[in-house]
Order: sequence, then C-alpha cells, then structure tokens
Amino acid sequence: MPRERLQKILAQAGIGSRRQCESMILKGRVEVNGITAKIGEKADPMLDKIVLDGKPIKLKRQFIYIALYKPPGYLSTINKNDNRPSIFDLVDIEERVYPVGRLDFYSEGLILLTNDGELTNRLTHPRFQHEKEYRVKVVKRPDKEQIEKWRRGVILEDGYRTQRAEVEISSYDKNGAWLNITLREGKKRQIRLTGKTIGLPVERIIRIRIANLVLGNLKPKKWRYLNRKEIHNLKNFKS
Repeated sequence: MPRERLQKILAQAGIGSRRQCESMILKGRVEVNGITAKIGEKADPMLDKIVLDGKPIKLKRQFIYIALYKPPGYLSTINKNDNRPSIFDLVDIEERVYPVGRLDFYSEGLILLTNDGELTNRLTHPRFQHEKEYRVKVVKRPDKEQIEKWRRGVILEDGYRTQRAEVEISSYDKNGAWLNITLREGKKRQIRLTGKTIGLPVERIIRIRIANLVLGNLKPKKWRYLNRKEIHNLKNFKS
C-alpha cells in the first residue's frame, strides 16, 4: 500500500467520514509513530503506527505478505481440474492470497504470496521490469558462445525474442554446471526454453530472489511472513 493521507486511512478504517477524520486530526487526537499528526500528513498503515485517542486504529482489511519455498512437483495455482498438489496445500492461513509470479510445476524456490493488488501489479507488470534471479542447473558444460547467446537474448520456437539477461557460471560438476541467471521478464518456461534453444538442457531451476526479496535460508515447503522492513523495501524497490 502506498503512503496515503491520514484522513483517508482513518475513513477506510471505519472511524468516520473524511471530513470527520480531518476534524480529529485538527484537534490533535491522532498520532503517527508517537508524534501528533497534522492535516495533509501521509502514512502507510502497514508500516506506521497510527493511534486515535491513544488506541491503535484497526484497518478493515489486513494485507498479507508471505515468502514460500515452492518445492518441485507443486502447482503455483489452484486448478479444480488438476488434482496435483498445490502451493496452497502448504500455506495454512484463512486469508486468501495470490502468487506474485509463478513457477512451473518442476521448478522450485521463492514465491511471494499476497492479497496486496497494487504490489502484485508493481512486481509483475512488464513496464516495471523488476529482476528475478535463479540458480539453474544445466546438464552440459556451457561454452562461451552459449553464455553470450543467453545474455544477448534468443529467438524461441514460437518466434518470441527474449530480452537481455545476466548470466554467470557459478560452478561446474561432472554432469554440467550451475548458472546464476537474472531476468527482467516473465515468459512462461522461458529458462527451460532458452536452454533448449541454445543446446543447454535445463535440469533444475531454483528462484532465489524477486526484486529485493531473497529466499535466504527458507527450506522447501516452508513459509514465513515478511517483516516490516522487507515489506517497506519491496514497496519502494526501483530497478
């Protein structure tokens, strides 16, 4: 949620009309983070402590922000016609939340779940071009030309040309290599299709970052609520 005028926040909390809420502010009855509020002041009810007559206000709708480690073999959505397990089998909360960016059935890693539509739009709309970072296991050792092609962008089978990407070799093993790949777009199965196109079949994909939210030490099938700092950083992130 962006910062909004206090009288609007108070009205949304059902305290009164905006005019009535303005009167409360003028009378010094409202505080933000312990300081008496003034008319025209803005706040973020998810980040700031807003108090009326000494009591915190309660919003009618509470936004939820969850980081989940999606394991392979789980759907990112609910499909009534598909009885395969879904990430929503892992998150036991009453509120309805939605994934911000999906991972295919066999991919794993960070998924952000929220009911904040504005943040979802900011993180998924192509014009914002927020970064998503992945660790990718390929079954062959890539050569310099293949890495450069991936970086420049390639034309996929359907004619779509991928944008430039950041691609670095993280490590080698006897069966191939691990790559670190950062994208600013979200075409379905893009990493797998790009690998196939340039002769580097993909064996495993782990998303480790969305914008400035990182997977960290979260384990497969586990989830946690974002803290205030993470929420603030996501809302104010600029690519």
